[in-house]
Amino acid sequence: QVQLVESGGGLVQAGGSLRLSCAASGRTFSSYAMGWFRRAPGKEREFVAAISWNGFTTVYVDSVKGRCTISRDNAKNMVYLQMNNLKPEDTAVYYCAAGRGGTPSRTSPEYATWGQGTQVTVSS
Repeated sequence: QVQLVESGGGLVQAGGSLRLSCAASGRTFSSYAMGWFRRAPGKEREFVAAISWNGFTTVYVDSVKGRCTISRDNAKNMVYLQMNNLKPEDTAVYYCAAGRGGTPSRTSPEYATWGQGTQVTVSS
């Protein structure tokens, strides 16, 4: 059973940056794709970014392309989401998720395990 713990959220002004981290334990981390999702108040959970097991392939939702970068360190069992030029519409709870396979996916059912989330609030 894998456990995921997110950190790095907080309150930031529009235009600022945050780096979210996700620590994984209890599973062969390096074999699986990892993803970040978010849920804004009153909205459905939304895909943000994902990365393949080896870090070679990344995918992003259009609204964060050019502003966010997903990365992973398999030696440390960590995945990161660097977010720059943050906007108020980025305000959400951000969730880390571990995939069922090695290929990154935009869809929630392709992820087997979820963290508890970390709050990101962007003020205007």
